[in-house]
Amino acid sequence: MPPAIRPYAPADRDAVYDICVRTADDGGDARGQWSTDDLMPDLFAGPYLHLEPELAFVLDDGGTAVGYVLGTRHSAAFAVAVRREWAPRVAGRYAGPASAAEQDLLGMLFGPVRPVPPELAGYPAHLHIDLLPAYQRRGHGRALIRRFLAALTAAGVPAVHLGMAPANTAARAFYDRLGFREIPLAGGPAVTYLGRPTSPLP
Repeated sequence: MPPAIRPYAPADRDAVYDICVRTADDGGDARGQWSTDDLMPDLFAGPYLHLEPELAFVLDDGGTAVGYVLGTRHSAAFAVAVRREWAPRVAGRYAGPASAAEQDLLGMLFGPVRPVPPELAGYPAHLHIDLLPAYQRRGHGRALIRRFLAALTAAGVPAVHLGMAPANTAARAFYDRLGFREIPLAGGPAVTYLGRPTSPLP
């Protein structure tokens, strides 16, 4: 049977973590780059699975997750919940020395809550999507985004945003085709932000 999208289940957690780290280097494999391969998933997957699992969907191929989309309805509230409920669960993994680059990333978990830029106020939700390379460019990404947008629409959320590395030009082309448009932020941050209404895909 062809791969199919279904809701995330707790048994998918290890597969989601593996997909996340294997696509975390601007779409490439980030295994071995940090003190633990759990770092990227602890930042960009685990909090969503823990706090809003109903907004997580996986691409299932033969019983194994090979891609996913996940996110939050409300970015500002989510950031507060991450500090309160998620960071204490993983703090023990990061008690040792860390490089300056890793310390900067860990500030997302353990530092002061960073305010959502005002330019993103009209796009309260945000998402992360990742697919193993063998499943990319086959229409699965579009299908995952479609499922996520439908869930946001059902929850009454009007628009969604995402952040991406400017160097990931393949991802940018993908999002452009789905109707995401760049949201300029004051100060020219290193991350490019894109947004779109939660209306159906073109």
